[in-house]
Amino acid sequence: MSAAPRPRRSSPATLESLLAQASRTLSRARLSYGHSTANAREEATVLVLHALRLPFSSLNATLLKKRVAAANCRRALDLINTRIEKRLPAAYLTHEAWLQGLRFYVDERVIVPRSFIAELLSEQLAPWIAGPAGVRAALDLCTGSACLAVILAKMFTRARVDAVDLSTPALAVARRNVNRYRLNKRIRLVESDLFAALGTKRYDLIISNPPYVTAATMRRLPPEYRREPALALAGGADGFELVDLILKRAAEHLTPGGTLVVEIGHHRRRLEVTYPRLPFTWPETSGGDDCVFVLTRADLLAPGALQRRPVRRPAI
Repeated sequence: MSAAPRPRRSSPATLESLLAQASRTLSRARLSYGHSTANAREEATVLVLHALRLPFSSLNATLLKKRVAAANCRRALDLINTRIEKRLPAAYLTHEAWLQGLRFYVDERVIVPRSFIAELLSEQLAPWIAGPAGVRAALDLCTGSACLAVILAKMFTRARVDAVDLSTPALAVARRNVNRYRLNKRIRLVESDLFAALGTKRYDLIISNPPYVTAATMRRLPPEYRREPALALAGGADGFELVDLILKRAAEHLTPGGTLVVEIGHHRRRLEVTYPRLPFTWPETSGGDDCVFVLTRADLLAPGALQRRPVRRPAI
């Protein structure tokens, strides 16, 4: 296996030329993206600005023309080289990720925050939640870094939120983010296998971005994705192992008018075939209308609604 290409050590005259050099270097390395950035240019921008201790919001035409000291160039290019050699997502190198304008601490104990549910929360789940003030108890299953729990608490200001995860290391990261936003009194972190430790507690709103990657896809993940905890990605043979459990148990933990919101990747067609009697609603997000479904408690309790039709071949 050939060594990763190392960035050239020549000192670009400006931030703009440094970003261009970093972007070209990343492009030649044939990396995988998708952890808050979509391509080499975006990744280069995140890493270079972090190395230069510049906030992303400061980037403008004037700053791009500024000259960069040679020592700062070396620090930035060293970080680019680390990205290439270790195949770590940028968020694990900077220890921060952004979601809906909020910054979260992340490391390899949690997956890098990315969820279409965050977009829906920013609109208070309208029109599926008619009265946001009526959401007093909410649950975030598979909370990871607690990014969705934090956004939920900020958007539904009267809600007390239980943020659940099976991973003790993940909950340590979650605690750090809950502390950052001073939400300790409103967000309770719970170590639990889904609903197991919640007793008979009921919620007006349950959200979840559970593991939903199929076993076949797990075997082919690029190195960057294999750096993330497998526990937070692997959804079993067909990807629906945890989704099935959530659907079966959610009604027991929803109030009479309660709502369930779950992200499943781009698997709408397979889920509708698997549960033909469930009246899924699929909100439009930046990822399309096949990523997140909404159901009510009444939907889940309808006769035969949870009857599962087996799928012979999981999607590749």
